[in-house]
Amino acid sequence: MHSGALELALVLLLAAVIAVPVFKKLGLGAVLGYLAAGVVLGPDGLGFVQDADRILGAAEIGVVMLLFVIGLELSPTRLKVMRRSVFGAGAAQVALSALVLGSLLMLDHFQWKAALIVGIALALSSTAVGLQLLSEHKGINSDYGRLGFAILLFQDLIAIPLLAAIPLLGGAKNQTLQWDDVAIALGALAVVILCGRPVLRRLFNIIARTRSPEVFTAMALLVVLGTAWFMQEVGLSPSLGAFLAGVLLSDSEFRHELESQIEPFKGLLLGLFFIAVGMGIDLDRVVAEPALIAIGVTALLVVKFGLLFGIGKVARLSTRHALMLGSVLWLGGEFAFVVFNEAQRVHLLGDANHDRLVAIVGLSMGLTPLLMIALLRLLGSEHAPAGDKPPADKVDNGGDGITVMIAGMGRFGQVVARLLTAQKIPFVALEANPDTVSDLRRFGNKLYYGDPTRPEMLRAAGGENVRVFVITLDDPEANMRATRLIRRMYPNAVVLARARNRQHAWRLMDMSAEPFREVFGTSLDMSERVLTALGIPTETARAHVERFREHDEKLLRDQYLVYDDEAAVIQTSRDARADLMHLFEADASREERTDAERRD
Repeated sequence: MHSGALELALVLLLAAVIAVPVFKKLGLGAVLGYLAAGVVLGPDGLGFVQDADRILGAAEIGVVMLLFVIGLELSPTRLKVMRRSVFGAGAAQVALSALVLGSLLMLDHFQWKAALIVGIALALSSTAVGLQLLSEHKGINSDYGRLGFAILLFQDLIAIPLLAAIPLLGGAKNQTLQWDDVAIALGALAVVILCGRPVLRRLFNIIARTRSPEVFTAMALLVVLGTAWFMQEVGLSPSLGAFLAGVLLSDSEFRHELESQIEPFKGLLLGLFFIAVGMGIDLDRVVAEPALIAIGVTALLVVKFGLLFGIGKVARLSTRHALMLGSVLWLGGEFAFVVFNEAQRVHLLGDANHDRLVAIVGLSMGLTPLLMIALLRLLGSEHAPAGDKPPADKVDNGGDGITVMIAGMGRFGQVVARLLTAQKIPFVALEANPDTVSDLRRFGNKLYYGDPTRPEMLRAAGGENVRVFVITLDDPEANMRATRLIRRMYPNAVVLARARNRQHAWRLMDMSAEPFREVFGTSLDMSERVLTALGIPTETARAHVERFREHDEKLLRDQYLVYDDEAAVIQTSRDARADLMHLFEADASREERTDAERRD
């Protein structure tokens, strides 16, 4: 079917919105749904798409964006801590897998050069599928998830010299990597690492002051794709460039806003990437040689699973987590397709072996989500040991150590933040004014640029782990929008909201938020000082003020029941004023009797 671009886009989107919900409903996950959609649409299925490579090339932007978002989660300090996992576990996994798989290929009459290249290519795992599975099963922040990511990062680094070595091993010496190419690549890395952070933060500061969301989105996409293109032009991996850009911005005030802007594009393009991989699975080859392909897939999965399990145990993972590590990374990777094509081009691989290897890697990617689900069902649910539970007198910090989110860091929110900081209670603060963000970060405050009235912003900032939301926005309408959104997204959280006046407080109470009137407490403090200035003893003045506070809070709740009836509100106010005067008169009489008894 020769379709135009519009028809092709419609077919791909329709396949995604049908396949993914069905597969998730069956408990099979989104990745398998995308892969199945690709198989159905591809040249060996219904034939809607004949040129899968063209779609795969465009969809690899999704992998680039995925690595950028991962980079945002990794500060340079944390990356430095991971260096042993990256160059220890990562190097061991690639070397051992390549050795075993390459030896098996030599037994199948492969030349040693081809066996070396193919063995290393098969040792690499799919970054996109692996990280997506970790995300779906909430394993990214687990012990095996962190070790798995370190191994994937090393695989991305080893991919570059692997591509450079293929022409040399194939005899095309004029196409090998030259020393000036190495110098250019290293120079590009130095430019990105040394100049990237100050330049990017300055650019985003300028863009943020325009208060134009679409321009900020365009800038975010420009940074991700621009860095990837720059790295690609000097012969490095575009995914590596995007990852570095994310790391450089990981401790900036724009981190959560960038993540919220990139996330929708990343998800859609990753889905397209998985569909393209499904289209590339050669079903004709599988049907023609089912036994040989099955043996290849089994050998790949068993060898990599066994080695990954051993590496996990050496890294002191629990048996369950070591098994999970193996089930996430035992598949082949999308980079293997590139390696196989290059090896075929320099005559290290014949056409038949090329097609067999592509089918083996493609099937391993398709089977992995299914096999992981089976393993999880076999292992059962994971229960934390009783000793791991936090003590009763400690704050439960949630998944990311964040229990409080402050929306709005004006004068009101800053006071709350200072108190939490003094108590060493972790929190995340969002502020939509870039000037306020810049000023407060100079004093060491930990806050981020972003609009808390946007759902994607709350998700990016870790709203699912927050127990208490503190809404202190200056604008009452924005305050209401944020409260309404939080109540819809996180109905079990506690919401404490700043209220401009009584009417605003009542509207917040409609959404089960606890209102705090912004000048009420300060006014009472001044009232107490007025009483003491008139000669009333400090303790008496404080008692009067406390009595008034309790009475007014009760009045606020009583009027909330009738606040849509103006006449009833006025009458309630009059009755309350009379009651308050009677209370103070009773207090005065009681004090006079006490004084008289004391004199007697």
